[in-house]
Amino acid sequence: MTHPTVHAPAPGSPPVARPGPQERAARLERLLGPAADPDNPLGTAAVLAADERGELLPEGERMLAGYGLNAEFVPRSLGGRFEQADAFAHLMRSVFRRDCSLGIGHGVTSFIAGLPVWASGSPEQQRRAASLLLSGGRIVAAYTELAHGSDFSRTGLAATPGPDGSGSLRLHGGKQLINNIARAEAAVLFARTDTRTGSRSHSHLLVDLTGLPPGAVRRDFRYPTSGVRGCLLGGIEFQDCPVPGDAVLGEPGDAMETVLRAFQVTRSVLPGMVVGVGDTQLRAVLGFALERQLYGGPVTELPYPRATLTGSFADLLVCDALATVGARSLHLLPGETSVQSAAVKYLVPKLLQDSSYRLSVLLGARSYLRTGPYALFQKAARDLPVVALAHAGSAVCLATIVPQLPRLAANGWPRQATDTAGPAGELFRPGAPLPPLDFSRLELNSRGRDTLSQAVTATAYGHPHVAALARLFAEELHRLAPRAAALPPRDRTVIASRRGFLLADRYAHVLAAAACLGVWQHGDGFAGDPAWVICALHRLAERLGLRPGPPPEEASDALFAELLRRHEENLTLDLIRTPLV
Repeated sequence: MTHPTVHAPAPGSPPVARPGPQERAARLERLLGPAADPDNPLGTAAVLAADERGELLPEGERMLAGYGLNAEFVPRSLGGRFEQADAFAHLMRSVFRRDCSLGIGHGVTSFIAGLPVWASGSPEQQRRAASLLLSGGRIVAAYTELAHGSDFSRTGLAATPGPDGSGSLRLHGGKQLINNIARAEAAVLFARTDTRTGSRSHSHLLVDLTGLPPGAVRRDFRYPTSGVRGCLLGGIEFQDCPVPGDAVLGEPGDAMETVLRAFQVTRSVLPGMVVGVGDTQLRAVLGFALERQLYGGPVTELPYPRATLTGSFADLLVCDALATVGARSLHLLPGETSVQSAAVKYLVPKLLQDSSYRLSVLLGARSYLRTGPYALFQKAARDLPVVALAHAGSAVCLATIVPQLPRLAANGWPRQATDTAGPAGELFRPGAPLPPLDFSRLELNSRGRDTLSQAVTATAYGHPHVAALARLFAEELHRLAPRAAALPPRDRTVIASRRGFLLADRYAHVLAAAACLGVWQHGDGFAGDPAWVICALHRLAERLGLRPGPPPEEASDALFAELLRRHEENLTLDLIRTPLV
């Protein structure tokens, strides 16, 4: 692949001051401009018009290219700006808050595709991929085949040795539902390189799409969707297509292991971005409820709407806490994120979709309108299910957790009864410095280790109501242990019965409670306010049927007052509470 050279500082030159992630996120927010301004080419009106046309917002793509968004996907060691997973998710949240299609269509696809290269590529392959992205190019990750869904072991795309004995390969088959495949310069292909069954029958190939023989490849398909309409989901078909042998990333046959590591990153980071979609929906419905008059006052003064808005705010904070802790765990607890990342990717989209439905009831018939002041709500409601399914659906995530439950019950949870220290505080502080993300330290199995859930079992909380709620989740974990240990052999696999999946669901809720408790205990400012964590834990306990009763009225009132204050002062509705333009 031929692309512009990435210029690094000369050896011995003084270090160049670079803006940190918070400064970059603030700059990105300023570039997006006021969402409500009808004359803003990146505002809500322009986003909705592009969605109706089924295209990505052109001004949005130009702005993100000028900002240099691709550099956020490339590790700092290769000339990019990626350092911390949680900071990256928070930055991308600004884009998702404005337009989910733009976040996926212009950004996330290349981020996902780069991960196998950073995880297992040779130094030369990494330099080539970094050069392409830093020069504004696109790389796509081609995994999906409609015939096989999420079962990568049955992938049909094959890479076989070429007939000339030179070490080149020939591609046969295709991939479907690949974002940006029609306009990408390169692709990371998940292909079968060995006809034998087993975990080492597939490899990743980094393929230059611009240099392939025209008659051997076709990529002009497009799949229209109801959500993220602007994303260019297409397909690619290869017919005896030659590619060089050095296209293989890492060792032949190690793609499955690389996938299981790289997907821990995507499952941890993507949900943190999608919190921005929930922010947009809640903000829209709150604006409606403040303006709509019923019985002599705004809808917000009625008990049910007020409880719905407060509950959705609490759910959004749960999502942010779990996603943030999951992203930070990649750096701090890399041996445990096979479970944590699956819990994040399962529960965060689920909570956001449930909240979307409750808010739609409050918005009523307006939740279906594609024009007018609340039209962005229906776009977000259509986008959310697509994002929830992308890259790993809920069943896949639970199937990752289920086989590990018995070992967690036997090894990880019993030891917590005597461990009074709890997880380190740095796990729970959004944006605090982290050690570099080392892909080689991400393990395929947690081996029974579970540091995060210690936040509900091993720490004494000074606030009596918080302590009582923490005990509810500690007791839930205690009840889960014998049930997980008693799972029969069949239910300890990815084809487990409903029983195993229900246990995994309950365990994911316990981890969410642990994340909330940790963020509150170690947080400053709003994060350290007991009102939000009390309401958040009540919401999670209700979902598990633990019958905690209604949250204290003073906590609900304080959280609703915070929601109104954010609306009035134009602040984000997440834990970090940053200004919007």
